[in-house]
Amino acid sequence: MKLYYSPGTCSLSPHIVLRESGLKFDIEKVDTKAGKTASGADFRALNPKGYVPVLELDDGGLLTEGAVIVQYLADKKGDGQLAPKPGTVERYRLQEWLNYVATEIHKSFGLLWNKNLAESTHTFAREGLAKKFDFLARNLEGKQFLFGDRFSVADAYLFTVLNWTNYLKMDLSGWSPIKSYLDRIGSRPAVREAMRAEGLLQ
Repeated sequence: MKLYYSPGTCSLSPHIVLRESGLKFDIEKVDTKAGKTASGADFRALNPKGYVPVLELDDGGLLTEGAVIVQYLADKKGDGQLAPKPGTVERYRLQEWLNYVATEIHKSFGLLWNKNLAESTHTFAREGLAKKFDFLARNLEGKQFLFGDRFSVADAYLFTVLNWTNYLKMDLSGWSPIKSYLDRIGSRPAVREAMRAEGLLQ
């Protein structure tokens, strides 16, 4: 398998899952603005959507959308550790969290990355995220992980998007469970390996 990624973007989530899983894989960096991979290939020919992540399967097929890719990887590992077994209620609970992270947290950050938007729009986005952080903090209080008693693919995704608060200089002092969660997940060996490989850590 090969993961096409851009450093620090949402593709960090499946990168973390790959390293947590122990599956064999390669990675290739993508310049999404130029539409080129590190080897010079036309990235838009691989993914007409124009963004990462893209997972190239062993048979040459392609998967896109991070929340789908991480579940595929968990199922490929096959031991039920990174995601509950398909068809179980627990799996749907995991998907509930993945969808929440994708649609409510991830997409809310999108406005903050756009420097061309008015400051009032950024303020609106930050206020919206604050309400979502309140919800997350309540759910993380007294827990090691987002879902259940062990690390899951939902943690890889949530960590990835919450870690953007560091780059955006967002103060998390009012949400100590989130700050503790970021520190805890960020200290995992597989997470540090993925971040180091993407040039995010020395």
